Amino acid sequence: MRASSNPQLRNPPDLPGGSGADQFAQDPYWRLAQSVAAGPHFERSPLLSKFLLYVVAETLAGRQSSISEHKIGVAVFGRPHTYRTDQDNIVRNYARQLRRRLSEHFAGVGRDEPTRIEIPIGGYVPAFVAGERLTATERAHPPAEPPALYDHHPDSSPRLLKLWPTVRRALLALVLVVLIAGVYWSLNRWPLVRASSSDPARILWHAILPQTGTVYVVPSDAGFTLMEDMSHRRLPLDDYIRGSYEPIDPGGLNAHTRQDLSSQRYTDLVSLKIIASLARQPEFDPQRVQLRFPRDVRIDDLKTANALIIGSANSNPWAALGDAKTNFRIVPRENMDGAAIINAHPLAGEQTSYQSHWNEPSHDTYALILFVPNLSGAGHLWLIEGLDVAGTEAAADALFHPESISAILERARRSDGTLRPFEILLHTTSIQSNAAGTQVLAARIG
Repeated sequence: MRASSNPQLRNPPDLPGGSGADQFAQDPYWRLAQSVAAGPHFERSPLLSKFLLYVVAETLAGRQSSISEHKIGVAVFGRPHTYRTDQDNIVRNYARQLRRRLSEHFAGVGRDEPTRIEIPIGGYVPAFVAGERLTATERAHPPAEPPALYDHHPDSSPRLLKLWPTVRRALLALVLVVLIAGVYWSLNRWPLVRASSSDPARILWHAILPQTGTVYVVPSDAGFTLMEDMSHRRLPLDDYIRGSYEPIDPGGLNAHTRQDLSSQRYTDLVSLKIIASLARQPEFDPQRVQLRFPRDVRIDDLKTANALIIGSANSNPWAALGDAKTNFRIVPRENMDGAAIINAHPLAGEQTSYQSHWNEPSHDTYALILFVPNLSGAGHLWLIEGLDVAGTEAAADALFHPESISAILERARRSDGTLRPFEILLHTTSIQSNAAGTQVLAARIG
């Protein structure tokens, strides 16, 4: 086969056993894999490139029978040898992306290659398949990249605003289907946590849903988030409480759309999933747990009751009260161009800030679980915050699957079984805005 003229990766990953890439330098399959990994469909995702080169190298070394999800997780994604694939699906998520990117590559820039690389569904061993010439129609219409979650091109805003009524009707038509699917998904992703009363999981849920007093569950405000994103300005909590949205009026909106965004109660699917799973916990009491939209919350509510606040200050302004005095807190960047988690007093090995590249389909992202006193000190606030949707989902994963934070819960546990305030910093990988695998990076107790 002919060698591709595409450049090779500048820093190809180390191969298993420390053999390096030199042993395959003249192998046409290896040269093809390097060409693909350096191509336009992989250049912004180094983990996908590393995934591809790892499985190709293992196959060329004759170790294809030992390629497994667990080994890929350790070698490519840096997971510890003790990690469990039934709790961390990062390899499966990336494998789906890898198959799609390979298909796109060989339908586009690699369409004239005499050999193609495929990863058959159900396994991770690559297959080298003799290529077939594409028809003119296939060349003209290769598989499209999925649309970006956010589009910040200024010229697109007028068009979006003109289409808003149609988009709104379509969203309303789809909301029931999405809600049903989301609830079904959440019941499987975040199952009922069953354990003894002395188990860390039950101690956690007794703290989230105590048996006395009112508990407010406060989801994110998606309309408010959209207005901030469109105006590139942040709305102070005082203005939000007063219902004064002039500082984040993006301009160009007709009166109906402006009224719609500032008055209707829109939230996101992650909030709905969390609420659905909360209702399945044994501690859940519908007589005491109240769903309260952020615009309906008042300062006194957070003085007299416990609350679970979903989302960071970028999507739920009340989070700004909860993390005002914590070591870890989320701070928006200038012009609302993403956010970062600030570590006020970093310990050895910790960073001073943690940021995500939210505009890439696959990227590292971060989240916080905060358990802090309420405004009067008589109750508690729980905050589930992420730098993006995947981050918030990762924080919820840690609560509904508390094995990953059980050591922290044990350290925070008092002799009477209650919990001291604590902060947990989490890392996850966002794949198309879904969390894939969650790790604890740091914690503070007391």
